[in-house]
Amino acid sequence: MHPATPQLPDLASDEVTVSLSQLRAARDEVQRFLLPYQFGLKEIETKVEILRDEFLQLHDYNPIEHISSRVKSADSLVAKVGRKGIDGDFDSIREHITDIAGVRVTCSFVADTYRLFDLLTQQDDIEVYSVKDYIADPKPNGYKSLHAIVRVPVFLSTGRVDVPVEVQFRTIAMDFWASLEHKIYYKFERQVPESLLAELKDAAASAAELDERMQRLHRQVHGIRPAPPRTLEV
Repeated sequence: MHPATPQLPDLASDEVTVSLSQLRAARDEVQRFLLPYQFGLKEIETKVEILRDEFLQLHDYNPIEHISSRVKSADSLVAKVGRKGIDGDFDSIREHITDIAGVRVTCSFVADTYRLFDLLTQQDDIEVYSVKDYIADPKPNGYKSLHAIVRVPVFLSTGRVDVPVEVQFRTIAMDFWASLEHKIYYKFERQVPESLLAELKDAAASAAELDERMQRLHRQVHGIRPAPPRTLEV
């Protein structure tokens, strides 16, 4: 008889009655499940930080404004399992949810987002799982960012584990817009009035125009020829 597959605890249930020992056991199971994602996150962060430091030391230019990262909390994971309608066992979660670990790289200019994407994904131990280029093809609400799911090897005492990590590349203007949009959706519990949605879309267009103007000024100051428009296969 096979042992039961570990399950993510149903934290969203209104009727959960467990003993303290059961709660601790569930917590420990979740922590063990998330551990490789935390390590994968560190691997990607280290790679991006190395690129940033190299640019500063050798090229006297830093294309990265800041780096942020997170591993989904148990509550967030439970909510996503419910939205996607997948089984709550860890094997199903591992297979169907690829953004448990996430790194956001905020760049100075649009060209830097593609440049950093290339430098990261061309490394020998990085496997590109999927790419969504919302810069070339923005979402209907105006959202612009470059999303990539990559797999990075993590070497544990039990052997190698290839961990998926979502990496987002966006400019300062894109990041500011996305942060404000998130706060508005949270405030209205995702039921945002149409008038505000229209304002947000208009603000996204303004942010995109600002990105273009600042990149044009940057090229003029440094004598850089304009590059052809860049798109990625998605």
